[in-house]
Amino acid sequence: MNRLFGLLFFLWTMPLCAVPAVVDYVLDGDTFAAAVNVAPDISITVRVRLINVDTPELSGECTAEIELANQAKQMVKNLLPSGTVVDLQNIKDDKYLGRIDANVIMPDGRDLGNVLVQKGLARKYSGGKRYGWCKN
Repeated sequence: MNRLFGLLFFLWTMPLCAVPAVVDYVLDGDTFAAAVNVAPDISITVRVRLINVDTPELSGECTAEIELANQAKQMVKNLLPSGTVVDLQNIKDDKYLGRIDANVIMPDGRDLGNVLVQKGLARKYSGGKRYGWCKN
Protein backbone atom coordinates (compact mmCIF):
# COMPACT_ATOMS: atom_id res chain seq x y z
CA MET A 1 0.00 0.00 0.00
CA ASN A 2 2.89 2.38 0.75
CA ARG A 3 4.18 1.87 -2.79
CA LEU A 4 0.81 2.89 -4.19
CA PHE A 5 0.84 6.12 -2.21
CA GLY A 6 4.44 6.71 -3.26
CA LEU A 7 3.44 6.28 -6.89
CA LEU A 8 0.46 8.59 -6.57
CA PHE A 9 2.60 11.24 -4.87
CA PHE A 10 5.24 10.86 -7.59
CA LEU A 11 2.64 11.16 -10.35
CA TRP A 12 0.84 14.11 -8.74
CA THR A 13 4.05 16.06 -8.38
CA MET A 14 4.86 15.72 -12.07
CA PRO A 15 1.59 16.65 -13.84
CA LEU A 16 3.29 18.55 -16.64
CA CYS A 17 6.05 16.02 -17.29
CA ALA A 18 5.76 12.87 -19.31
CA VAL A 19 6.12 9.80 -17.12
CA PRO A 20 7.32 6.69 -18.94
CA ALA A 21 5.38 3.49 -18.35
CA VAL A 22 5.76 -0.06 -19.67
CA VAL A 23 2.53 -1.66 -20.88
CA ASP A 24 1.72 -4.94 -19.15
CA TYR A 25 -1.72 -5.93 -20.45
CA VAL A 26 -4.88 -4.38 -21.92
CA LEU A 27 -8.15 -4.56 -20.02
CA ASP A 28 -10.43 -2.86 -22.56
CA GLY A 29 -10.43 -0.06 -25.12
CA ASP A 30 -9.68 2.71 -22.65
CA THR A 31 -7.84 0.96 -19.81
CA PHE A 32 -4.59 -0.95 -19.55
CA ALA A 33 -2.09 -1.93 -16.88
CA ALA A 34 1.44 -0.55 -16.93
CA ALA A 35 4.54 -0.57 -14.76
CA VAL A 36 5.84 2.81 -13.63
CA ASN A 37 9.16 3.33 -11.87
CA VAL A 38 8.70 5.12 -8.55
CA ALA A 39 12.35 4.85 -7.50
CA PRO A 40 15.51 3.25 -8.84
CA ASP A 41 14.81 -0.48 -9.17
CA ILE A 42 11.27 -0.08 -7.82
CA SER A 43 8.24 -0.14 -10.08
CA ILE A 44 4.56 -0.52 -9.44
CA THR A 45 1.84 -1.65 -11.81
CA VAL A 46 -1.17 0.64 -12.08
CA ARG A 47 -4.21 0.69 -14.27
CA VAL A 48 -4.21 3.60 -16.68
CA ARG A 49 -7.49 4.93 -18.08
CA LEU A 50 -7.40 7.19 -21.09
CA ILE A 51 -8.36 10.71 -20.12
CA ASN A 52 -11.14 12.53 -22.01
CA VAL A 53 -12.11 9.43 -24.01
CA ASP A 54 -14.93 6.90 -23.73
CA THR A 55 -14.94 3.53 -25.47
CA PRO A 56 -17.78 1.00 -25.67
CA GLU A 57 -18.09 -1.47 -22.80
CA LEU A 58 -17.21 -5.15 -23.17
CA SER A 59 -20.35 -5.92 -21.16
CA GLY A 60 -22.38 -3.62 -23.40
CA GLU A 61 -26.11 -3.29 -23.75
CA CYS A 62 -26.30 -4.62 -27.29
CA THR A 63 -24.34 -6.77 -29.72
CA ALA A 64 -23.13 -3.72 -31.68
CA GLU A 65 -21.61 -2.16 -28.54
CA ILE A 66 -19.91 -5.40 -27.53
CA GLU A 67 -18.45 -5.81 -31.04
CA LEU A 68 -17.13 -2.22 -31.01
CA ALA A 69 -15.70 -2.77 -27.53
CA ASN A 70 -13.84 -5.86 -28.71
CA GLN A 71 -12.53 -3.97 -31.75
CA ALA A 72 -11.31 -1.12 -29.51
CA LYS A 73 -9.60 -3.56 -27.13
CA GLN A 74 -7.95 -5.39 -30.02
CA MET A 75 -6.72 -2.14 -31.55
CA VAL A 76 -5.16 -1.10 -28.24
CA LYS A 77 -3.55 -4.55 -27.92
CA ASN A 78 -2.10 -4.14 -31.44
CA LEU A 79 -0.88 -0.59 -30.82
CA LEU A 80 0.44 -1.28 -27.31
CA PRO A 81 1.71 -4.85 -27.09
CA SER A 82 3.11 -5.95 -23.76
CA GLY A 83 6.47 -4.30 -23.17
CA THR A 84 5.70 -1.13 -25.14
CA VAL A 85 7.00 2.02 -23.47
CA VAL A 86 4.50 4.89 -23.51
CA ASP A 87 4.52 8.37 -22.00
CA LEU A 88 1.78 9.29 -19.56
CA GLN A 89 0.82 12.97 -19.58
CA ASN A 90 -1.73 15.12 -17.73
CA ILE A 91 -1.98 12.48 -15.02
CA LYS A 92 -5.00 12.73 -12.74
CA ASP A 93 -6.37 10.67 -9.89
CA ASP A 94 -9.18 8.32 -10.83
CA LYS A 95 -12.29 7.47 -8.87
CA TYR A 96 -10.97 3.91 -8.40
CA LEU A 97 -8.04 3.25 -6.06
CA GLY A 98 -5.00 2.01 -7.96
CA ARG A 99 -6.10 3.56 -11.26
CA ILE A 100 -5.02 6.84 -12.80
CA ASP A 101 -6.29 8.85 -15.75
CA ALA A 102 -3.81 10.12 -18.33
CA ASN A 103 -3.15 11.02 -21.93
CA VAL A 104 -1.14 8.16 -23.40
CA ILE A 105 1.49 9.05 -25.96
CA MET A 106 2.60 6.09 -28.05
CA PRO A 107 6.20 5.56 -29.21
CA ASP A 108 5.36 7.14 -32.58
CA GLY A 109 4.22 10.35 -30.83
CA ARG A 110 0.48 9.92 -31.40
CA ASP A 111 -2.06 10.20 -28.60
CA LEU A 112 -3.79 6.82 -28.17
CA GLY A 113 -7.15 8.38 -27.31
CA ASN A 114 -7.12 10.52 -30.45
CA VAL A 115 -6.30 7.49 -32.59
CA LEU A 116 -9.26 5.57 -31.15
CA VAL A 117 -11.57 8.55 -31.75
CA GLN A 118 -10.33 8.90 -35.36
CA LYS A 119 -11.03 5.20 -35.96
CA GLY A 120 -14.57 5.51 -34.58
CA LEU A 121 -13.80 3.22 -31.62
CA ALA A 122 -14.03 5.96 -28.99
CA ARG A 123 -15.52 9.38 -28.53
CA LYS A 124 -14.48 12.45 -26.63
CA TYR A 125 -15.66 12.47 -23.04
CA SER A 126 -15.30 15.28 -20.51
CA GLY A 127 -17.21 13.79 -17.60
CA GLY A 128 -20.87 13.69 -16.76
CA LYS A 129 -23.45 11.49 -18.42
CA ARG A 130 -22.11 9.00 -20.90
CA TYR A 131 -24.24 8.21 -23.90
CA GLY A 132 -24.92 4.66 -24.96
CA TRP A 133 -23.39 3.00 -28.01
CA CYS A 134 -26.55 1.15 -29.04
CA LYS A 135 -28.89 2.54 -31.65
CA ASN A 136 -32.46 2.45 -30.46
